[in-house]
Amino acid sequence: MDAWVVGEDSGIEVDALGGEPGVASARWAEAGSQHLALLDRLGDEPNRAARMIAHAVAIAPDGREVDAVGVIEGGIAFEPRGTGGFGYDPVFVPEGEVKTMAELGDQWKRVHSHRARAAEALSAALAPN
Repeated sequence: MDAWVVGEDSGIEVDALGGEPGVASARWAEAGSQHLALLDRLGDEPNRAARMIAHAVAIAPDGREVDAVGVIEGGIAFEPRGTGGFGYDPVFVPEGEVKTMAELGDQWKRVHSHRARAAEALSAALAPN
């Protein structure tokens, strides 16, 4: 028990759906079609504001927990676009972008995504002072 343990989970919150799917993002609809279920639920709703949130935690051998959060604000497109990524990537457009995360691709996500932000925050929290 002298090893650190690190875990991460993420989800998407959509304002017009009261924050759904939230923590249930992966189980909210059939795997591989979550983004389609989201579009169906939203329909023509004009409020497309959403955010992707990632929580990362590291547990030290002594039981100490270090938590970090990464958030990326954006909105939901009216139709899926792009072939990269998974989950909600084909419909999520990050703030300041015109492309979906599926169109922006893995290289963009490695630097700018909610997971990248959570990993950066966790790394900073674990760095020696």
